[in-house]
Amino acid sequence: MSAIELPAWAVVTPERAAHITRVTSLIERWADQRRVSVAERERWRRAALLHDALRDADAAVLAHYAPRGDWPARLWHGPAAAAAAERHGETDRGVLDAVRYHSVGFAGWDHAGRMLYLADHLEPGRRHDRAALAALAARVAAEPAAVLAAVAARRVARLVHEGRPIRKETWEFWNSLRDASSSSA
Repeated sequence: MSAIELPAWAVVTPERAAHITRVTSLIERWADQRRVSVAERERWRRAALLHDALRDADAAVLAHYAPRGDWPARLWHGPAAAAAAERHGETDRGVLDAVRYHSVGFAGWDHAGRMLYLADHLEPGRRHDRAALAALAARVAAEPAAVLAAVAARRVARLVHEGRPIRKETWEFWNSLRDASSSSA
């Protein structure tokens, strides 16, 4: 596993740093398997490193970077980390969108966002349904669109099962995947 270099502004526990390391390692493995360019691999890696950089920050730190708006507290770290990354020099809109929406999905994502969404959900440290997650992770290099649709379906189903509200971004992401699937059939 490669060493991670979190930004100086990051607020993470050792457990969160371990999660970020696993997500980064998984995303790098997929980049190698898919033989993406060095530049694209680096974009994916930056998104992975930044996605939970403020996950363990308190509300005052999150508010320093981004207004909460309608983001639930448990999801606010994505928009705040994206704003912090931009404030500290990240200019790639795809990387920033990946970080901002990694917990909810985003119909406008490029490959960096899609791969981060997958890696964050499928990283091997997850405690639930490990065998199914590992099987999905093993398919990403060969079938990224199919696995993305399967992971999004799992996540939407979980929200429904738990009776949680589903954000507009999540529905738009889900519908974009369904639209792409039906147009390729």
